[in-house]
Amino acid sequence: MLGVIADDFTGASDIASFLVENGLKTVQMNGVPDCALQSQVDAIVISLKSRSNPVEEAIAQSLQALAWLQQNGCKQFYFKYCSTFDSTEKGNIGPVTDALLDALQDDFTMICPALPVNGRTIFNGYLFVGNVLLNESGMQNHPITPMKDANLVRLMDKQARGKTGLVSYADLMKGCEFVKSRFAELKQQGCRYAVVDSVDNSQLAVLAEAIADFKLVTGGSGLAAYMAARLSGGKQGDNALLPSKAKTVVLSGSCSVMTNKQVAKYAEKAPHFYLDVAQSISNPAYADELAQWVITNLHHALAPMVYATVSPEKLKQIQAEFGADKASHAIENTFAQLAQKLKAAGVVNFITAGGETSSIVVQQLGFTGFYIGKQIAPGVPWLKALDDNIFLALKSGNFGTEDFFAFAQGMFV
Repeated sequence: MLGVIADDFTGASDIASFLVENGLKTVQMNGVPDCALQSQVDAIVISLKSRSNPVEEAIAQSLQALAWLQQNGCKQFYFKYCSTFDSTEKGNIGPVTDALLDALQDDFTMICPALPVNGRTIFNGYLFVGNVLLNESGMQNHPITPMKDANLVRLMDKQARGKTGLVSYADLMKGCEFVKSRFAELKQQGCRYAVVDSVDNSQLAVLAEAIADFKLVTGGSGLAAYMAARLSGGKQGDNALLPSKAKTVVLSGSCSVMTNKQVAKYAEKAPHFYLDVAQSISNPAYADELAQWVITNLHHALAPMVYATVSPEKLKQIQAEFGADKASHAIENTFAQLAQKLKAAGVVNFITAGGETSSIVVQQLGFTGFYIGKQIAPGVPWLKALDDNIFLALKSGNFGTEDFFAFAQGMFV
């Protein structure tokens, strides 16, 4: 029934977990498959690495995903991006949305990255993280997509080719039919997109009804939960898959505020090793050295952690010294090599923090897709590889509580 195009791997597992919890049998695919899906499911999530790619590359990947989902029977489509709307003035959210609308021969959709359970809310078109505006939440320091504005209408108008309107909190409070009428008004006014407010889940429930006939929906995972509940008739999902206690590693590349707290807390009680950017760039044997350190420390009660997570001040120093792109690519490549070496050494549980880190690790390990397991935190489930006995937890930067890494391991059976 539902085909999801996610712009990174953590975002894909985020939305897949909410679909499963709300009654849709779901499979998550690693990239666009090269053959038809063999199993019967209600929803398919395709995880791309298109959030920070060049715009044309992100569009090409997204259109390829759309075509495959259409060929495999999906009737409604969801473009999933981060609940903090990670993008720049050039994209990729706006251009990809335009390309998907064109491919579907449609001229209107909505924008709603809200995820109230994780503190992402929208009021009068402004995106909040907790009780602060997006651009005051730490996201203004993001190394790849620094968010300097919290107004979603302005953000879309800068990066997309159409006009953006607003469906406000007051509109949502008047119910589904009124929201539909607001969509119609905005279309008559020449709008191509409508940013929709949501300060709690009751607005998302209304919105899910109002967009039931939309060809294309765009947003975070919060709305998808209510769409799934509507499509499944409100039945509960089965997501009891859990990993066994076995060789485990924590790989953290995110520099978000919450990940910094999680890394600091975990480092108080678990073996930890800082991934040095200079070594990543200059030392060809660095991944081997890191792998050997991890293997030596696998016997501890808590899994060893390799992390590139640093404070905003340290991140600025690194970027000034090496260049933002060069530093981030070096870190990603080191994590990718390290993950491959650890899998060969028998590590079967991977806990990763950060969308880029998770994406490169999954790509390097070469899995075709995943079954969706039990949630560790809202939007972060355990995933089991379709074709291997490997489990992964792919955490977006600001998701989870401070004890996330230890809590995830406490779920082992």
